[in-house]
Amino acid sequence: QVKLVESGGGLVQPGGALQLSCAASGFTFENYAMRWYRQAPGKERELVAHIFSTINKTIYGGSVQGRFTISRDNAKNTLYLQMNNLKPEDTAIYTCSVPNKNYWGQGTQVTVSS
Repeated sequence: QVKLVESGGGLVQPGGALQLSCAASGFTFENYAMRWYRQAPGKERELVAHIFSTINKTIYGGSVQGRFTISRDNAKNTLYLQMNNLKPEDTAIYTCSVPNKNYWGQGTQVTVSS
């Protein structure tokens, strides 16, 4: 059974930082590219970051470039998203996914507010 379980969300002040985690199970994690998406209320889902499986390459959405870092630990079957210099417009539900398999987690809420 495939499971993607996000954690690490919460309330943070503008300029703060959070690290999200996505624990994967039920498939061979190291073989697949992974993504973080986010969706804010009333807005469409947005691709935040993509990490390849076999090459050391990442891709970021324009609004998070330079502030967010996606990474993975294949030994722990875990995907991460380090978010720095958070802004109120980063408030959303963040979800990890396996794009080639259309696997999705349930998401974790991130709220950036003073």
